[in-house]
Formats: sequence, C-alpha cells, structure tokens
Amino acid sequence: MHAVIQFKTRTTEFTSYIALDRYLESQRDAREGQNGFEGIVGSSTVLREVLDQISRVAATDSTVLIEGETGTGKELIAQAIHTNSRRRDRPFVKLNCAAIPLGLLESELFGHEKGAFTGAVAQKLGRFEAADGGTLFLDEIGDIPLELQAKLLRVLQEQEFERLGSTHTRRVNVRVVTATNQDLAGLVAEKLFRMDLYYRLNVFPIALPPLRRRPEDIPMLVAYFLNRYATGMAKRIDKITSDAMEAMLRHPWPGNIRELQNFIERAVILTNGDVLHFSELPSSPIVPRDPVTLAEAERDHILNALRESNWVVGGARGAASRLGVKRTTLISKMRKRGLSRAMFHEAV
Repeated sequence: MHAVIQFKTRTTEFTSYIALDRYLESQRDAREGQNGFEGIVGSSTVLREVLDQISRVAATDSTVLIEGETGTGKELIAQAIHTNSRRRDRPFVKLNCAAIPLGLLESELFGHEKGAFTGAVAQKLGRFEAADGGTLFLDEIGDIPLELQAKLLRVLQEQEFERLGSTHTRRVNVRVVTATNQDLAGLVAEKLFRMDLYYRLNVFPIALPPLRRRPEDIPMLVAYFLNRYATGMAKRIDKITSDAMEAMLRHPWPGNIRELQNFIERAVILTNGDVLHFSELPSSPIVPRDPVTLAEAERDHILNALRESNWVVGGARGAASRLGVKRTTLISKMRKRGLSRAMFHEAV
C-alpha cells in the first residue's frame, strides 16, 4: 500500500492515510489490453480465473449460466461475454425475469400479435426477436414459471417460437446467457425447475465469487467507486485512513460489490475535505454461507483436493484418489469448472 503519513498536532498521534491514486493506476494497468472487460474491477486470482473462463467461452455460441450471490456483477459478466464474442456488433438484450409480472413474461420473451389478449392493442416484438443475431441475457432465470420453461427449452434447442396469438413459427439466431442467485439444482430436486432445461442452460457454468472471497480487490474497488462519485459530485477526495481501509477489508459485505458501491457513494456525499469519511460500516446481520451454489461447492472441493495433492491429479496420492473419482472424471470436471492446466504452477 502507498501510504501518506500525516501528523495530528493536537493529539500528538500519528494517522496513516492511504493515497488512492496508486489503486486507480493499478486498475488501469490491469485493464490495459482488456477492453472487453469494461467495469470489471480487480486483479485477484479468483477474478482472473473468471476472466479466463469468459475469454474461452465468448468465442463460442454456447449457452452460459452465471451463478453467484446478489451484487456480484453477473450482468457485467454477461456483457463481457457478448463484447468478446463474434456477436459484439449485434444487439445485447437484457431481461430480468423476476421483475416482469407472470402474465406478461411470455409476451416479453416471445412477443404478441394485436388482439392476442386484453390490452394487446398493437403487435409487439419479444426479446428473442429483438436479440436476433446477438445475445439475450436472462437474469434471475430461476424465477421463470414452470409453464414457460418448456417454451424456453424449445427456443434454446430449435431456435424457433411463435408469438402469442400467432400460429406462424419464427426462427431466430440468438446466443442465450442466463444468471441466477438461486440453487437451480436444488430447484430441480424440488420439481420447481425442469431438469432438461437446467442441463440445457448449464452447458458452461461460471461461478462468481462473493466479495468476501476476493478481499484483495476491495482497495481497487474503493478507489474506482470513489473516483467515479467524487468526480460526479465535483469533489476532490483522494485519501482514506488506513484504519478505515482495514475495516472495509474485514467487513463481510453480504451485498457484495453492489453494497460496497452504494456505501462509497453515501460516504462521498457525507465527506467534506480530501479524506473519505464515514462513521460506521453497514450492519451485516446475515452473511450468506460459502459456497452458495452447487457449482461453486464442487469447484472449491476440487481446488482444495488439488492443493492438498500439490496439483497432482493421478496416482495413489493424487487429487482424483482423494476425491474418490477416476482421473479422467476429475479432468472432465476441471474442464467443466474452468480449472485449466494453464492456471497451475505445475503440470497436472
């Protein structure tokens, strides 16, 4: 950390202040040559692994399922997949499935003809048609009702559908990226989500780590958001006390990056002078358990076994033996979770 030491003459105490310009410079260096990752801030190992997965899958047309807690930046990841794909010059269309009333969701997805239902006074294109040739991002996919899941599965498999009130089959060429903060596998077990749709969506899962698992990115995020809001409010705030930064590093941030972002915005509003000021951190009565998804649990379990075996996969003391699976099975799971050999210091 780059610290500026200032002397408090009245109390004869030393207070350490962190100058945040170095973190802004670190962020610029980290993003150099990575124009497709706009808005994704950090340089931690777990984040770099996610960016590597994005780079690998973006060049394909495979369906991607982004899993992670609320506030981890799932939409930014979806945008990055689109920006780094062959479809970058075509539409990127978003839909939050949880924000649309049940009766209107089918129309939002597939469109409707005039007179298809009460209130349908004009023809309307759905999100699939709007995204033709590009990418459709369906957030909160776990909230899609069962009666619509079969129609969604058909579009994913056949790339065709009918508007509400029409018998004409329409074909589209759409790459679908979905996201959820729910355990879809658990919903399948409870018969609240179709198994066939789950497997169709889960072609390439990306598990986003919560902020508490990447605390080394917090100073860079603080500098990024502070610079954004201070600039917008015509304030010059470029320092923070070391104690304040340490407190933010220790905080669990159950709302993840979104919670940190909102906290910094509020602190900038309340700050007079060039040192970021806040009286206390937000209360955190509930901290989600780690990990929160089945994919993340499996990935962490595999990583732990690889570390314990010094990154050796096969053999009596290898990770596969520790996990009780065949070597080929473990390698397949590693590929599925984006754990490539290139990430390791030793060959597996």
